[in-house]
Order: sequence, then C-alpha cells, then structure tokens
Amino acid sequence: MSFERLMSIAGTGMNAQLVRMNTTASNLANAGVVAGTDAGAFRAKRPVFQTLMDNAMLGAGNGFEGGVHVESIIDDPKPVKQVFEPNNPLADENGYVYASNVTEIEELIEMMDASRAYQNNIEVISTAKQLMSRTLEVIKV
Repeated sequence: MSFERLMSIAGTGMNAQLVRMNTTASNLANAGVVAGTDAGAFRAKRPVFQTLMDNAMLGAGNGFEGGVHVESIIDDPKPVKQVFEPNNPLADENGYVYASNVTEIEELIEMMDASRAYQNNIEVISTAKQLMSRTLEVIKV
C-alpha cells in the first residue's frame, strides 16, 4: 500500500469521525428542547457511513480506493418523550409537550467512541510516518 493511499484512507476516517462528533454535539445541545407536537420534536441525528470500495464510489477528489465517507445523516428512530406540562406555552390541548429523544449518557458514549476512532486514525498516520522515516534512514546507509 502506498503512503499516499494510507494517508487518504486515514484522512477519510478522520473526516467521518469529525462528522460523527459534530452530530453528537448537536444532539447534546438540543437535548432539552421541547415542541408542541410529536412531529416538531427534535430527534437525535446519526451519521451513516459508507466504505469506498471501488472506483465507481470515489469522488470529491479522493483518488484511491478504500476509506469511508458519510453517506447521509438520519434521524434516530427512538420515540420522543411526551411530558405533561400544562403551563408550558407550547403544550397541546391535553397539556403535553414533546421532548427530544436524546439520551445524554448515550451521546457521551458516542462522543468518546468517535474521539477514540479519530485518535486511532491519527496513530495510523503517525506510525506510517515513522516507518517511512526509518526506511529512508536505512536507504541512506
């Protein structure tokens, strides 16, 4: 595997994990938001990744097979919470507001996992760089 290809694959992984961390941060920021209807309630967002396996899937300047890209960002299918708050101005005729389906603990775990995956891609790049330096030193002698 060429050095450029390795960097490209690790770079796409880092980009995908960055998108994952951003969607998780957005979910945490909207955890306490309520709405007057079920349809208007905030739903947690989840990125969907797709592997780049052949030339037909490549695009946006990525000239190598391998790696990952974010195919889409979807809403989490978990139901939203119905909370009885008759004094809330957003409450429906029965006195309910609809809270987001974000669970803070799950989001923090998701953030930690994305951060570790991002760090793993950095380690791949760092190790490849060290191996290239050592190879060049051997060739010099």
